[in-house]
Amino acid sequence: MIRLQINGQSTDVDVPDEMPLLWALRDELGMTGTKFGCGMAMCGACTVHMDGVAIRSCVTPISALAGRAISTIEGMQRDPVGQVVQQAWIENNVAQCGYCQAGQIMTAVSLLKTNPLPSEEQIDQAMSGNICRCGTYPRIRAAVQQAAGQLAQGDPR
Repeated sequence: MIRLQINGQSTDVDVPDEMPLLWALRDELGMTGTKFGCGMAMCGACTVHMDGVAIRSCVTPISALAGRAISTIEGMQRDPVGQVVQQAWIENNVAQCGYCQAGQIMTAVSLLKTNPLPSEEQIDQAMSGNICRCGTYPRIRAAVQQAAGQLAQGDPR
């Protein structure tokens, strides 16, 4: 049994130590917002935060997470930066098929928490590990820029 702190809630999961966090979230806890993409940490669909840092849940064993704060896309509705980013995603019509968007949003939130006013180059670099099959990269960049601007102006969400 491993105790996890997910989106501010303590949760016990009874899974093998080597199980990737992605499968514990989806199969054991019913948190299906985090997606499976490649299983090799290369596409970003499975991105979550560990202690505020974006990580790939498809390759992170559950045993590495005891005592760490995990945030998922489901938790972004209560995160002030997450709320601003999600609203910017909506206003910029970022999602097309939507499959990669949870991972994209999680990466953007992590970026804005560490670099509140990133340049276009910094946005592109931070987001480069997240693949969008639909090619909405210009809208993703615009949404991150919009969110950064709103946060800089003190958007209280």
